[in-house]
Amino acid sequence: MKQARIGVIILLACCAAFAQGTLDDYKRAFGLRKSVEGLVVGMPDHATWIEGTDEFCYRRSLKDGHEFVLVDAATLAKKPAFDHERLAAALSKATGKTYTAHKLPFPVVEFRDKGQAIEVPAADLSWKCSLSDYKCEKVGPADWRFQHGTKAEPETPPPPPPPLASPDGKWEALILNFNVYVRPKGTAHAGGGFTLSYDGSENNYYQRESLAWSPDSKKLASYRIRPGYHRHIQYIESSPEDQLQPKTFSIEYAKPGDTLDLPQPAIFDIATRTQVNLDNALFPNPYEMSPLVWRKDSRAVTFEYNQRGHQVYRILEADAATGHVRAVVDEEAKTFFCYSGKMYRHDVDDGKEVIWMSERDGWNHLYLYDGATGTVKNQITKGEWVVRGVDTTDDEHREIYFHASGMHPGEDPYFEHYFRINFDGSGLTPLTDAGATHQVSFSSDLKYFVDTSSRVDLPPVSVLRRTEDGKVLAELERADIGELTKSGWHAPESFVAKGRDGRTDIWGIIFRPRNFDPSRKYPVVELIYAGPQDSFVPKAFSPYNPMESLAELGFVVVQIDGMGTSNRSKAFHDVCWKNLGDAGFPDRILWHKAVAAKYPWYDITRVGIYGHSAGGQNALGALLFHPEFYKVAVSTSGCHDNRMDKIWWNEQWMGWPLGPQYVASSNTENAYRLEGHLLLSVGELDENVDPASTMQVANALIKAGKTFDLVFLPGQGHTWGGPWGDRKRYDYFVHWLLGVEPPNWNEAGVPLEAPEPW
Repeated sequence: MKQARIGVIILLACCAAFAQGTLDDYKRAFGLRKSVEGLVVGMPDHATWIEGTDEFCYRRSLKDGHEFVLVDAATLAKKPAFDHERLAAALSKATGKTYTAHKLPFPVVEFRDKGQAIEVPAADLSWKCSLSDYKCEKVGPADWRFQHGTKAEPETPPPPPPPLASPDGKWEALILNFNVYVRPKGTAHAGGGFTLSYDGSENNYYQRESLAWSPDSKKLASYRIRPGYHRHIQYIESSPEDQLQPKTFSIEYAKPGDTLDLPQPAIFDIATRTQVNLDNALFPNPYEMSPLVWRKDSRAVTFEYNQRGHQVYRILEADAATGHVRAVVDEEAKTFFCYSGKMYRHDVDDGKEVIWMSERDGWNHLYLYDGATGTVKNQITKGEWVVRGVDTTDDEHREIYFHASGMHPGEDPYFEHYFRINFDGSGLTPLTDAGATHQVSFSSDLKYFVDTSSRVDLPPVSVLRRTEDGKVLAELERADIGELTKSGWHAPESFVAKGRDGRTDIWGIIFRPRNFDPSRKYPVVELIYAGPQDSFVPKAFSPYNPMESLAELGFVVVQIDGMGTSNRSKAFHDVCWKNLGDAGFPDRILWHKAVAAKYPWYDITRVGIYGHSAGGQNALGALLFHPEFYKVAVSTSGCHDNRMDKIWWNEQWMGWPLGPQYVASSNTENAYRLEGHLLLSVGELDENVDPASTMQVANALIKAGKTFDLVFLPGQGHTWGGPWGDRKRYDYFVHWLLGVEPPNWNEAGVPLEAPEPW
């Protein structure tokens, strides 16, 4: 009897030792981000160059915050960028808030007045601060580059734009009674001018924003717009802060299949007061047309045409005298032309040549066009690797500076490297080293660049290089992670496995809890975002990732880039075409199985998944289309039916006109398939994804008799749910994957809040 009691005590002690999802685990998870602050010293941020000088500035981490450093590339002199104490005092005085020297509220500064002043954001405003007397003057709203997310819209609509002055200063153009009207500059009334068009009306109007003068001031171009259907989404703000009763408002929001505005360009001759409407044979069905831009010699006006369905994209040029339209570049794709992230155009010598980006050979590359004939002179870059972006062109020396990935065999194909190449495709020169991913900042004269390299398991090193030969002139920073490592941090693991075709490498990343025990079994949670516009698995070093906090509760947390995402071959990308429901799941599941085959602690009998926005659609899709593998899902702000979401994103990948493919990928239409445990959440004020998308999938689940959980977030927009939402997500996985009841937050004393992601 005594022996049995001892055995029970030992068993309970072992269970306690291996307990997961406890209050202590939550405390450790919630405090993880704060616990690493100040543990990495010398970690550099992106460098910004001071225009017209050889100097650049960057921010580096300290134990108690950050400092800004100024470097002269010519002399290699290095010093503080400004007096941090004085700037903190000046900003505190100007804003009424309190700032300290090493905790200034911005990551970058913009130098003004040839380096004698800086412009910085603070307290939601932009401030110009003199570096001689440290006085700060308000400039206006904070620069959008310093904001999280998109720039906030003004509270009141802007006033109508003023008349557009001609380059020679003699005329100004405006829209009067829906038509183009020209008058002598400075005329305060309609009299004294003349009407150039007579075919404008309320439902077919000329647009002030599209007016464009030719450089010689002899001609004017404009779009006439036939309006389409302007859909509005209605919102109820249930819990406004300034009143008890709810408020209502609406926003304009185009969805797939909606009738769009139809722009029709026209050219006007000022002297003869004649109008030429351009023949639309080459732009019959636009999704979008770019602003009208004149050639510098006024011979023609150019514009870009993206055809509805995103399978045809053209650069068009209209002769100013005749109105004849021709295609300078005519890009046609069997699936989609990825104008989102894979479009680049650069006109050389006023359009005599054009540098253009295309995936036509199966990989994203650059081409040189003859601007006069519209034919390809030569392919500039070539190979089974992808151009990720063009940084700048040197037209005088006929060189292109670009970054690319996938060029180094055996290396992670997502690592970004920088190169220089001649317009004719010769002289490909690497500017960065293999073995890590790079971020580069070039000086305006291209003499120098700052190169910062890192991996998820390699802290950043920042060096100054000479562009001519890539020589390292100085090591600027080498991040020290000694204290971070002592705290228990260990790097995530990059893992690669074969995809559905048995040949293609699929890359992902694995986060383990800090108290990881390889003798145990850990349930797996996957963070998913399968949006085709990019790839999403982290490649650069960071001392903290929100996935680490979730792992601390007793999970292994992973992220994977499956087929259908970007930055690999065109064939890899095309898996998403009219098939967003695929979300790379066949590749993801094989990747999970490969990890489990290597690591006994990786328990693929307990797999959860979570995602936001398109990732929210993907997370629910995992339970609907692959219930044999995924058991639990948390879906936030999901676009669950691509017919309900924004037009530009969904028609690009799902195609136009709408067809059965939309139904096949719809979570709402397939809600009856639900197996496993599901938590849905949505903000009532989500202006990115229509909240009705979540409510409609909930309605379909109810009609199908399914059990699930729904959280409707008052006053919140396109969000994970903030700290409360993070905690709710943690609780859901703890309950359903660990089989443990989360702490009772209503009785636990001081409420604990999960950290916001970095």
